[in-house]
Amino acid sequence: MREVSPKLVPFLEQFNETVAKLVASGFKPNATNAREGLANLTKTYTTESPAVALIQDDLIYAEGYNVPVRIFNPAPDEELPVLIYYHGGGHMAGSVTVYDPIYRKMAVNTKHIVVAPEYRLAPENPYPAGEEDAYATLRGVWETLDRRGMKYKRELSIAGDSGGGALCTAVAARAQFDAGVTIKKQALVYPSVDYTMSTKAIEENAVGYLLHSAKCAWYFDNYFKKSECRKAASPLFKDFTAHLPETFVVTAEFCPLRDEGKLYYEKVKEAGVRAELLNMDDMIHTFMNLEDLVKEECQQVYARVNEFLNS
Repeated sequence: MREVSPKLVPFLEQFNETVAKLVASGFKPNATNAREGLANLTKTYTTESPAVALIQDDLIYAEGYNVPVRIFNPAPDEELPVLIYYHGGGHMAGSVTVYDPIYRKMAVNTKHIVVAPEYRLAPENPYPAGEEDAYATLRGVWETLDRRGMKYKRELSIAGDSGGGALCTAVAARAQFDAGVTIKKQALVYPSVDYTMSTKAIEENAVGYLLHSAKCAWYFDNYFKKSECRKAASPLFKDFTAHLPETFVVTAEFCPLRDEGKLYYEKVKEAGVRAELLNMDDMIHTFMNLEDLVKEECQQVYARVNEFLNS
């Protein structure tokens, strides 16, 4: 029988009670309170922030919009491989500031230079703006590191959680056909890869586990503003060839996105590319932002990402 971790039960009970009261009082979701919600959650429950030797801000120069990036380099005297990490937040929330402790842990745990793009968010900048920024970061990362005179190993991987996982898989799909880009590996944490919301987990985990399926639908309605074909935009339904990067997928049992993550992993494997799947059988969506409640589980993910990227 499926049971959510007892470590999360008091948090979920309080969260669900608070949401019910807000809705009863006439609460309406908008971009501001979505952003505040993720920021407050992360600040409250992800309090450990390891030191990183060098942290610098820069830009990825691109046509139309220069993408701000923050670079986390755990060992500036060494030539380290590079990891672009796309933060989560349903394409509407999250930021480089909010995800600071997670970037730091990724850099320290994987011994990679982590490049964190501040990609544009919906609804002010709907699809495909964020995806364009994600790809511009991929194409411009070496030029930015060179401009800074930073030592690095020319080996590029990508990672992201939730909506950031959507960006990872979207740029990986595009890079298959771009001779100018080589992605070695991608690590995806409860990625959003199916904008049609057609899997069993969407119904099975619809309410009660922090990310509600109705909230997913709301995010997507704010992201797609011009009646785009959501199936065509979904990384799950794009081309899967042997040119995809090696892929590691983390899913959470009580997450509405669980099944699409598993399906994505299976499609990568069917394309003949090495892929690994880790299903956290008592976790919920966004558990990496709740680290103080589920420290061991988060440490397991960082350790597995490290093992995958460096093997």
